[in-house]
Amino acid sequence: MHTLKQNKLAIFIGLFPALVIYLGIAIIPIGISLYYSVMDWNGIGKMTFVGLDNYSRILTDDTFWLSVQNNIVIMLTGLVGQIPLGLIMAMLLNKGLKGSGFFRTVGFMPVVISSVMVSLIWGMIYNTEYGMLNSMLAFFGLESWQQNWLGDIKWSMLSISVAYIWQNCGLYMVIFLAALQNIPDEVNEAAELDGATGFRRTLHITIPMLRSTIMVAVVYSISNSFRVFDLIQVLTGGGPAHQTEVMTLYMYNSAFMNLRYGYGSAVSILILLFSLVVISIVNRIGREKDA
Repeated sequence: MHTLKQNKLAIFIGLFPALVIYLGIAIIPIGISLYYSVMDWNGIGKMTFVGLDNYSRILTDDTFWLSVQNNIVIMLTGLVGQIPLGLIMAMLLNKGLKGSGFFRTVGFMPVVISSVMVSLIWGMIYNTEYGMLNSMLAFFGLESWQQNWLGDIKWSMLSISVAYIWQNCGLYMVIFLAALQNIPDEVNEAAELDGATGFRRTLHITIPMLRSTIMVAVVYSISNSFRVFDLIQVLTGGGPAHQTEVMTLYMYNSAFMNLRYGYGSAVSILILLFSLVVISIVNRIGREKDA
């Protein structure tokens, strides 16, 4: 009993610094945002309690719902673009192709580059006058396909989605590659003896064995999609006409550009709630399928 108490004390002492840091950077700021969200405050003057007025105004703002819609687009881009592409890249590298180390480095490179740099790169690619994309289309005689990729309402969100896929698919590639390399060789050999090869083995053996890793990737992708900010801020600033504005950008503009800190704090609380609801639904679906 004495040893057990000593161990509990040692565990508590070991975890205490992490607990303090977590409280300081996560829980306390959320509490402060929640407090500000029921206030009318410009960041300098006196705060006035307004109850749920900020929330009611947000929920009747068409721009907010447009930002929610754009966040859903970004979320789906991660789920149907980044994760499958990362998985395919990992499977190709796991086959031991020649130069796999080089391709692994190249594939992961966008992840370690800052989002601002990624945005500048894609901004140059999409540039209407000297951008690489329009220049390539002209080179192949496809001038009629040239577009104002970031300034046209029809193309701006799609253009951002492509850049978003490029930025993060390397991360999922590395995650899936690590999981693939942990599958025992005996499993693959047994599958081959049973006649499961190629796509059939991938579908019935590899994918089920990666199920837990895929679920982790899905949850991370969803949470990441609700945090996207700098990529869009640098590429379009939320334009044209708010067509690429996401919730974090809406919050930033409300709080820091329009000096409505209470309103912006209410948006941040809604972002948190949206994230928790979506991730809870995904986790529940995952548990039901595991049962």
